[in-house]
Amino acid sequence: MGIIKNEFALALNQVAQERGIQPSEVIISMEAAIVAAYHKEYPQHAEKEVVARVNHDTGEAHLYEGEVDITPPGFGRIAAQTARNVIVQKIREAERRTAVGHYQKQLGTLIKGRIIRADGYNAYVDLNRTEAIVPKSEQISAEPYGPNISYTFLLKSIEEDKLGRTRIILSRTSPEFLAQLFKREVPEISSGAVEIKAIVRKPGERAKIAVWSTRGSVDPVGACVGQKGVRVQVVTDELGKHEKLDIIQWQPETKDLIVNALAPAVIENIDIDQDAKVANVTVQVSQAPLAIGKGGVNVNLAAELTNLTINIIQISDQTEPAPDASPTEAAAPESTETPKESVAPEA
Repeated sequence: MGIIKNEFALALNQVAQERGIQPSEVIISMEAAIVAAYHKEYPQHAEKEVVARVNHDTGEAHLYEGEVDITPPGFGRIAAQTARNVIVQKIREAERRTAVGHYQKQLGTLIKGRIIRADGYNAYVDLNRTEAIVPKSEQISAEPYGPNISYTFLLKSIEEDKLGRTRIILSRTSPEFLAQLFKREVPEISSGAVEIKAIVRKPGERAKIAVWSTRGSVDPVGACVGQKGVRVQVVTDELGKHEKLDIIQWQPETKDLIVNALAPAVIENIDIDQDAKVANVTVQVSQAPLAIGKGGVNVNLAAELTNLTINIIQISDQTEPAPDASPTEAAAPESTETPKESVAPEA
């Protein structure tokens, strides 16, 4: 740009340096915007091939058709307003790029934010440096998302919308959100002594977290629960106390894992067809509601955790016969199926 000569050039260079904007980029954008403003103000000249030239030292703008200056009288006011708008826009774009670069390094971690508005689908969150979005699919349905409510979120992704605008996506429904909450509260997870093998969730209702430890001295479930349940309580509180958390011990044997996943139901028998990816689980009638869960949520999460379709088969409760009575035959098995095609979740 050469030597700074006046207030316009000084201000332009200062803003450019502070915001990470190239002064030449601002000038080019100003010139394009001034031409657009001219065509809008004088639509009868829309066919003219007009270019704008902005003096880098003074900020003065002129319009040319070829080499002929066709700047209308009084157009300077419109040009000045357009220039101001362009500079503000460029500043915002630069700040957005800087913020996105900052948050790019924090993907997959927890972040605190305050809801500033919601439109019934997306919630918009103030992260101090920029604004982020929580789509409906990433919101826990039982939670309010009104202005000035603060939550902890998972910084899930950074992507572009259909208009090419960069969006920071936050989540409270992702299994990884739950994993990060436990990692924050359980030192044994951070140190590697306890490993989260899988998490499955129905956000706002129930979740199952399967944990494992290769160190015999460490109880993985106990580590996650904490003394008097203090660690799991912190996580539950962070979820607004809406979501029931089942912390179970991971088992390499599928049958053992199913038993743990369907707890607290008592299992009578498990028959697995590995080729069909189906497990027929037999329980007594009194245990069926525990195995199935409200609305089938328990058995469905167990199916997702084990990557199997699980059918719950009910049999009559077995009771001890009286000393002078002969045993009675069990009633014919009654089948209650809750099939669910599922995919093994990522740890």
